Amino acid sequence: QVQLVESGGGLVQPGGSLRLSCVASGTIVGINPMGWYRQAPGKERELVADITSGGIANYLNSVKGRFTISRDNGRNAVYLQMNSLKPEDTAVYYCNGNLFGTEYWGKGTLVTVSS
Repeated sequence: QVQLVESGGGLVQPGGSLRLSCVASGTIVGINPMGWYRQAPGKERELVADITSGGIANYLNSVKGRFTISRDNGRNAVYLQMNSLKPEDTAVYYCNGNLFGTEYWGKGTLVTVSS
């Protein structure tokens, strides 16, 4: 069993920054990749970014150049640094991990970008 716990969401003004953190616990050896998804009201959940244990990252086109995903394998953690935030980035952000084909999800953290 894998548990994923997110933190770091909140309210930020347009142009601001936030850093999301996710820590994995449980039977996590082999969890790969880890990443972040988001779901805005009335929209489907979408992949924002993911990263392999070797550090290969993949990003949603609309966040490239603004968001950076990183991973600390020793701490079983994945981070999402979000800069130049826009109102359209407002969503619940979910941490995700794949363990041998099984998807695990955190409960989500709300990010609101508004003036």
